[in-house]
Amino acid sequence: MWQRVTAVPDSRHCSIALPPAATPGTSPGRDSRIDRAGWVDCGAVSDQPDKPRRRPRVFSGTQPSGTPHLGNYLGAFRNYTAMQETHDCVYCVVDLHAITVRQTRAELRRNTIELANTFLASGVDPERSIVIVQSHVPAHSELMWILNTITYMGELRRMTQFKDKTAGAEGESIGVGIFDYPVLMAADILLYQADAVPVGEDQKQHVELTRDLAERFNNAFGKAFVVPEPIIRTEGARVMGLDDPTRKMSKSAGSAGNYIALMDPPDVIRRKIRRAVTDSGTEVRGGPDKPALTNLLDIYSVLAGEPVPSIEERYVGRGYAEFKTDLAEVVIRALAPFQERMRELEADKGYTLEVLRNGAERAEAIASRTLAKVRERVGLVPRP
Repeated sequence: MWQRVTAVPDSRHCSIALPPAATPGTSPGRDSRIDRAGWVDCGAVSDQPDKPRRRPRVFSGTQPSGTPHLGNYLGAFRNYTAMQETHDCVYCVVDLHAITVRQTRAELRRNTIELANTFLASGVDPERSIVIVQSHVPAHSELMWILNTITYMGELRRMTQFKDKTAGAEGESIGVGIFDYPVLMAADILLYQADAVPVGEDQKQHVELTRDLAERFNNAFGKAFVVPEPIIRTEGARVMGLDDPTRKMSKSAGSAGNYIALMDPPDVIRRKIRRAVTDSGTEVRGGPDKPALTNLLDIYSVLAGEPVPSIEERYVGRGYAEFKTDLAEVVIRALAPFQERMRELEADKGYTLEVLRNGAERAEAIASRTLAKVRERVGLVPRP
């Protein structure tokens, strides 16, 4: 179902200059990490639990942790843009999740607005999709508390991400927010009666818990929630680090040379790609024995819309240096429309705030209906 990335013609909504995304299961090039990227579509079609809806609803939350990079765009944001063609979409800057990690007040506010701008500059149209900040809709927290009452401690202890984040930590230093994170995530999803949730493989377990909680509540109190399906990005959708092709490109990497930030200026992009790790030899080709070149070829292929074998053929006998020089220019050209739109949004702060205000109003209209039904099912007395 995810067939193309659509640039919205309105000047307020532009998309990074990429060719159409490949149809899931097809590839512009070799069976590789990026050009196989797609979403496993769930095909759900319900609205409120007892009411049909014309299009399925998608909910996706992203933490405002700063420095969106090329891997985020190729793995997520361009798919968010495409989903608007087939789904009713709710895109959420999950700032309440973000405060489980200590940061300054200024950092959190800056990162929140930057992430909202990233959605918009990537091509998300606030007229067709809902763009919100999580804390602007208090119902997220209220529903989380109600779901806490039907969640078991053992379920949360088994969450892989909780184990990973707390490995080696003293019990007293682990915040309850880290432990309870999956329940807030469940509330985020269920509040909007989402049919589908696009997530990476590392978040699939959390969506499975969300499904369990929805079914548990529906069975115990009466039907109140749609049971959502995960839309799992294939493992091949990962963009690897420029300095270590065995690990994902990540803003939390020890070196800024690991990633290309979406707002990196041209000279920085050229320097990072010039210094990117390469494999032994000088032949520009991918394959299991050349993970670094495979990663760079994949990036080139997706951004240029050219099959990997065609790129390899063109660079026969030309060496790594020339290939990297050309790759840098491909990346710079692809990011130019996004960067221009980001600068426009940064110069017009009022526009983004208005988008978030309108988004919160639209989101609350959905959330209030869900919460009213949940309260009634549980037996909470309505406010007079």
